[in-house]
Amino acid sequence: MIAPNELRRLVLWDIDHTLLQSRGMGREMYERAVPRAFGQPFQQLADVSGRTELDIIAETLKLHGIEPTDAAVGKLVNALIDSYEAGRDEFASRARALPGAREALVALESEPTVHQGVLTGNLRAVARIKLVALGLEQFLDLETSSYGDDHADRAELVAIARQRAAQQLDTQFGPDDTVLIGDTPRDVAAALTAGVQVIAVASGKSTVEELQAAGARKVLADLTNTAHLMQLIKS
Repeated sequence: MIAPNELRRLVLWDIDHTLLQSRGMGREMYERAVPRAFGQPFQQLADVSGRTELDIIAETLKLHGIEPTDAAVGKLVNALIDSYEAGRDEFASRARALPGAREALVALESEPTVHQGVLTGNLRAVARIKLVALGLEQFLDLETSSYGDDHADRAELVAIARQRAAQQLDTQFGPDDTVLIGDTPRDVAAALTAGVQVIAVASGKSTVEELQAAGARKVLADLTNTAHLMQLIKS
């Protein structure tokens, strides 16, 4: 059992394209959820890269001619969760953990100065389904985490996760003690806006150069060098 005063780093992982790939199922879930929620055909999905689900849902509703009221957003949220629930086995068979992701989680779990959670644009229920499907949830504290249905602004999720960690662990994590790991310029921007540390990983659509241009000083091509990742987290 790790005493709270021993914790020195709160590591917050992005999920999609950082820890895992859904291999097209993210879009397919919207294709299933829109007709389920509104009885009309799916037409178009908003840009999803690095955005929170509340943000994506609001724009996607507009693209379907639906005003993104609280009621309409709630209907699509519920339909998305239902679609992922029904597709659990399909997700488990199609999705995959990215190279080095599981090894990194295992290594950090054994490090007494690190506490791991997630900071993701996914809905809380969907994040759990994805992580459980690939057996990654066992390494992460999903209570000291923040999700795409907590706030539409990704930068706000940093403060939410830090607050939850402080309450759950009775430990304050300052900006230098908090490390966000993600794959998009929006992940980098969220960390910089919140004033916390960021490690960018070019395992999604963004290149190393694009992540550096976004302001990330610590950038990895992927997660396969666990020792280097550990060094960056502690530095």
